[in-house]
Amino acid sequence: MRKRLTALGYALLAIGMIFAVVGGVAYFKVQDGYDSLQAFSEKQNVTLTYNEDGQLTDRGTTEGAQAIMALLTEDWKYPVVQSDFDPNDPLVNTGTEYMYQMATIAYHTLHGTQIVTLDKDVEYNGQLFTAGTYEVPVDGRYWTDFDRLNPLEGPAREQAWTGTAHGLIAELGVGTVTHSTLQMGLGLAGLFAGLGLTIMLTGGGLVWACRTKGQTDDIVIPDTVPVEFLETKAMA
Repeated sequence: MRKRLTALGYALLAIGMIFAVVGGVAYFKVQDGYDSLQAFSEKQNVTLTYNEDGQLTDRGTTEGAQAIMALLTEDWKYPVVQSDFDPNDPLVNTGTEYMYQMATIAYHTLHGTQIVTLDKDVEYNGQLFTAGTYEVPVDGRYWTDFDRLNPLEGPAREQAWTGTAHGLIAELGVGTVTHSTLQMGLGLAGLFAGLGLTIMLTGGGLVWACRTKGQTDDIVIPDTVPVEFLETKAMA
């Protein structure tokens, strides 16, 4: 029995070692990903702004930053990690910072006003739009919220939600997903390493227990009860 447990212990040690190695390889791969994301962020050179008290600001005011944060947390339901915001490291290089920057672009687009000029009178759905210049507020509308056939809303949509706005949001979204994926990879690396160490500890414990000095040989239990034992019990 001891030999079998010892063999099992060595097998567990080998399996645990494999898991530990996989965890280590995954960890280094994740670190390569973090390095690449950091280099990408540095090349983009997009930074957040903070005041002297370490509070986020937008266009010089904390109120603007609070409105953007409300869009991010209340409208988009994004789980913000406050520790990702570091006044000493304003570079946008974490998932929360990427999402905040995305919300910044979206917020200013949603609350902007577009100038639309009609060269001639246009009638649409029984309403006459005379030639002239109009101020068309975006009024919190996303791309799909506009009536593209409306002579004012159609051009206003194109001017507000430009290809640049869509491209920046898409690019920031890639950064967010990349950072989130790297975090998951780091978690899996830790899981593999922890599982491997646990299995190795179990296997090592079995080997150690079976090699304890002074341990007696396996006790053989007889198939039948000795007659002397039964006679003694009967006499009692």
